[in-house]
This record gives sequence, structure tokens and C-alpha cells, in this order.
Amino acid sequence: MATFGPGSPSQLFGVLFKGMAGVDLVTVNYRGIGPASVDLLSGRVEVLFTSIASTIDLIRSGKLRSLAVTTAKPMDVLPDLPTTGEFIPRYEAAGCVGLGALANTAPEIIAILNRQVNAALADPTFKARLVDLGEEPFANSSAEFGNFVAEETWAKVIRAANIKAE
Repeated sequence: MATFGPGSPSQLFGVLFKGMAGVDLVTVNYRGIGPASVDLLSGRVEVLFTSIASTIDLIRSGKLRSLAVTTAKPMDVLPDLPTTGEFIPRYEAAGCVGLGALANTAPEIIAILNRQVNAALADPTFKARLVDLGEEPFANSSAEFGNFVAEETWAKVIRAANIKAE
């Protein structure tokens, strides 16, 4: 099982899958999606948990076979693809992409960044492109996003799998 490194979403989603499915997959950590994808496409590794957005072109071209989505419900961009939960009850793993800044960043700068990100997400062309890539964009305040991240903790999976930073 290729991952993007210790503690990455690809590793966490895979560790959760291994535990819930009762399978033993050897974890091979890579330094990002590029090297992991190359080894997946060449057959050096057998599985990779990654975002639809990073592989949609490979899936659409037939170079990569997607087995299932890890979200709770099917994705509009690949409506015929089953959810992993259909085979492993209660399995759900979803990630998000957000913008972060250092803790001591001035509130005015945070407000500007938040306004600009939300403006981009309100643009129909930009939003349509994200949806076409398999993303589900949503806008919110920086405080709301902070709460969202805090609630989406993977600490239990990290501890159970004894994942350590390299």
C-alpha cells in the first residue's frame, strides 16, 4: 500500500481500511503523490488511497482503475463507483483541502485570505472545475474552518497504528 508518508491522509485512510477489513497491507511511504502514483501505475505497489482530484484524469483515461470511494455516499463525478462502506460497514474516510497560516498571522491578513478564498469558491467557473475534479467545495469563515478541522481528528487511528513522523 503506497502512502504519501507517515500521518498523511493516504496512510490514515489505508490504516483505517486495514483495521476494519482485517487485511494486512504492507505500508510503503513515499514523498508525495508523484512517486507513489508512478509505482502504482508500474505495478510496484498494489493500492493507493488518494483523492479523486489527483487521479481523475488517469481514471477517465483508463490507466488507473478506481475500486471505490471512501466517502459515505457516491460521488457525482464517478456515480457508478461504489462506496467502501458498501463492502466494509461503517467505513468512511474523507479529507479536505484548506488554507492555513501561522498562528501569529495578523487577523486582518486572515480576513483578507478568507474573503479571497470564499470569492474564488463563489465563482461558478472555478467551482465547476473543482466539482469536475471530484471535490465538494464549501466556503466558510476561518473560525468555522478551524472548528471543522478540530472535529475531523484522526488521532485515534494514528495512535492505534503507532504512526510516527520520520
